[in-house]
Amino acid sequence: MSSDFWLNAAASVDLVVLTIHDGRLCALLVRRGIDPYLGEWALPGGFVHDDEDLADAAYRELLEETGVGRGGVHLEQLATYGRPDRDPRGRVISAAYLALTPHTPVPVAGSDAATAALHPVEKILDGVPSLAFDHGRILADGVERARSKLEYTPLAATFCGSEFTVAELRRVYETVWGRPLDPRNFHRKVTGAPDFVRPTGTMTGRDGGRPAALFTVGEATLLHPPLLRPN
Repeated sequence: MSSDFWLNAAASVDLVVLTIHDGRLCALLVRRGIDPYLGEWALPGGFVHDDEDLADAAYRELLEETGVGRGGVHLEQLATYGRPDRDPRGRVISAAYLALTPHTPVPVAGSDAATAALHPVEKILDGVPSLAFDHGRILADGVERARSKLEYTPLAATFCGSEFTVAELRRVYETVWGRPLDPRNFHRKVTGAPDFVRPTGTMTGRDGGRPAALFTVGEATLLHPPLLRPN
């Protein structure tokens, strides 16, 4: 290696935090409290400290800027973004993470964020509000990852409580996919997928109709056959 070699890039993490709020798929956004893009909405995130791993940085930023801790959050790396002009401060390479949670506490902004709030995904994808940096692209990639993973993994149960009805699970799929599903067909597919859900042996009337069976998520990591999105 040449003696005049030097590092010319900074490392950061950005988070696509998705939850279901008031029956809508929402993303957690922060309003920036510093330049660049002062006052504009962005994904939670920040620079990686010298002594931490990428995942640790993602969890730290999640807690600092939103008040959301590790418990009850599904976190996975989404993609890496490194376009030279993505940050006006210089070359910044970002590892983006997808975080799914059944609920978020009242968002608490911190660090370089002035405020934090939930915004409906369909509005953000339509540009309301517009996002700083390349965060619009990162959000779109995160939403598509979440939608596709619901097809072949039991990840939809992440949006539910520890016990849920098949109707509640179906509403998760409908909300994330943005499409209505046939209740009877969905029930057949979910209960027929090996170890996707397990009956608890108890019933609930919280769906408002006849008592419905409660389930918990099983041990399956992949769904076979997959639950494909309707065209």
